Amino acid sequence: MSVGPTLPAPGPEPVIAQIGEITVTSQTVRTPVGAVPLAGSSWQVADYWQTEQRTPTWAVVLAIVGFCCLTVFSLLFLLVKETVHRGTVQVTVTYGAWQYVARIPVTNQAQVHHINQQVNYVRSLAAL
Repeated sequence: MSVGPTLPAPGPEPVIAQIGEITVTSQTVRTPVGAVPLAGSSWQVADYWQTEQRTPTWAVVLAIVGFCCLTVFSLLFLLVKETVHRGTVQVTVTYGAWQYVARIPVTNQAQVHHINQQVNYVRSLAAL
């Protein structure tokens, strides 16, 4: 099984960026399946979101507790809905025929923005 090009470990290099399980140093991209040179690597980012409506836990608890006192009115708590955003950001790093995909779970847009900033920074280093 060919994992891809591996680099010798000359010594500990400081980590510049950590994107999911991908670690980037000044010259190397390290993943769980191997390491490749940073120079010449290609990076892509895609985000996938799911939005769901659900009844919050506090509304269910109030409906159950209130059912003893105000039977019909306590059931109105079950009509309360909250919007929950969940998703993953997929970061793909490619070096020649070698490719690694990291899927990073996110819960808000700020996390997506941060990952995009990190990948843009690493792209600029890979182009040098």
